Formats: sequence, structure tokens, C-alpha cells
Amino acid sequence: MTTGKQDTTVQNPIDTVVSDRAFLECPRWHEGRIWVSDLYRHEVISIGQNGDVTVEATLPDDEPSGLGWLPDGRLLITAMESGRIMRREHDGEIVVHADISSVATGKLNDMVVAEDGTAYVGSFGFEFKRDTPIAPANLVRVDPDGTFSVEASDLRFPNGMVITPDGTLIVAESMGNKLTAFDIGTDGSLTNQRTWAAFGPELPTDSVKAAMSAASVAPDGICGDSSGAVWVADALNRRVIRVEERGRITDEVTFPTGVFACMLGGAEGNTLYACAAPNSSEAARRHTRDASLLATRVTATHGGRP
Repeated sequence: MTTGKQDTTVQNPIDTVVSDRAFLECPRWHEGRIWVSDLYRHEVISIGQNGDVTVEATLPDDEPSGLGWLPDGRLLITAMESGRIMRREHDGEIVVHADISSVATGKLNDMVVAEDGTAYVGSFGFEFKRDTPIAPANLVRVDPDGTFSVEASDLRFPNGMVITPDGTLIVAESMGNKLTAFDIGTDGSLTNQRTWAAFGPELPTDSVKAAMSAASVAPDGICGDSSGAVWVADALNRRVIRVEERGRITDEVTFPTGVFACMLGGAEGNTLYACAAPNSSEAARRHTRDASLLATRVTATHGGRP
């Protein structure tokens, strides 16, 4: 459970990196650019430090979410609706890397890709509506050759994921009020499932509304720093928090709107990027263009993956 936080009254200014987007998710710092998925514009884009925007991939009939790269530089993208992992070839062609729809529990969600190309992919577990009961979801491992297996089946809306500098996989359970950790085996398998940080007691499961009303933190997208702490986009409270193992919150960056994913990057690794929007409602965001990518400087630097 949270054990307190330091005084974080001093905060650097917040800049807008890109605006007029539908709903941004899964930011990644890669090869000197910040990459991000725009779910309802069906695009993966990257932004340079001068603000130039490049469309890196398009999924016309699907919603891109989690991003990662194989060791040879090919891009992996989770296609949320179809339950597939897509791959962008060196010539730009988009092909199927793995079809995991047979083991996906609801829509696919975020993804982290290890150094060897092994991907870990979450899924919703249920239809995400305020009155829907919360059902457990699968966490799927996808090997570099596209074969896959279910590594855990009892997570509550597994969302953002990081692999820490010491090789631990940490998963944000958005409906679980906690971060959950696994040890990664030499073959990519996951063992020793445990609570890495809890933000409060276990949440009710009778509806999304009940769970969110009882939660103190809704951990959405996450990223890691060089000290092994995790930065968490708190979808409930318009903030990104820095969390240490066992739940101590050491830093808090507040934003003027909702934030749903985060990433440390920039030339020095200490730029905190946040995917921002008034809310995460699909009905509201699908036909609007009021989402943005925001950025500010922090004292921590990027560590681990993504």
C-alpha cells in the first residue's frame, strides 16, 4: 500500500508536442523520436525534436496500440480489434506477425517487447463499459517467430508494461489498483507472479464504475527509469506518479487534463511524455480531435524497456 510521498511542489512547465489528435496511447522513445499510436485515426506516428510528424504505419480497419521493435528494427504493433500483432517490414509493408485472437480475452491492449524480440501483450478481459462486471484477462507471450502462449490468466485489465533494468516484467492492472511483477525466464516464460506495488485494498468486481469509485490510482500506461522505479499514468487523477517497489510514491507531475500513458525519453532521457485527453471514452474520442502529447522535464532518466 502507498506509504507516502515526498514534497513535489516544484514542477517544470508543460509543453505541447503535438495536438489535434483523436486518442494517443503507448508512447515510445526510439531512435531520437517519440513514437505514439493514435487509436481512432488508425495511425502510428513519430515526432522529431523539431516537431515534425511522420506517419509510420496505418491500420485502416483496426486500432493500433502497443508498440515495440524486433532486434532487426522491424516494428511490432498490437491491432486491438482483430487480436493480432502486426509487423512493419523494412520496405513498409504491414503483415501479420502473430494472430493471438484465439487466446485474447477481449480487445488487445498494451505491449512491451524484450531485447530478444519476445513480446508480452495484455487484453481487456471484458467489454469496457461503466456497468460491465470486471472479468480476468490473459497476458500472452509472443516469441520472435510468432508462436505464442498464455503466461497468466487472472489479471484485471493488464495495461502498460515495463521490463526493468534488472529484467523484471511489471504490469499495470488498471482494474486491480496495483502493479504486478513476474520473473522472466531464459526462454521468455513468466514465473513468480507477485504484487510489486499496491495502491490500496482489492477493488470490487461487480462493475467498472464500482471499481473506479473505490480506486485511489488507476494505473494505465507506464514506463521505467534507470533506478528501477516505475512512472505511472494515473487515469483517475490527471497525473503521472513515480512509484517504488512496495508502493511508495516519490514524485507526482500534475497535468491540466487526463493522462493515460507516459514515457521517459528525449536527448537526455529526462523528458516525461504524457498522452493527454479530456477522458478515455471511445464514443467521445472517436470523432473528436482534442487529444495531445504533452512533455515536461523531470529529474529521473529512462531505464529498461520500452
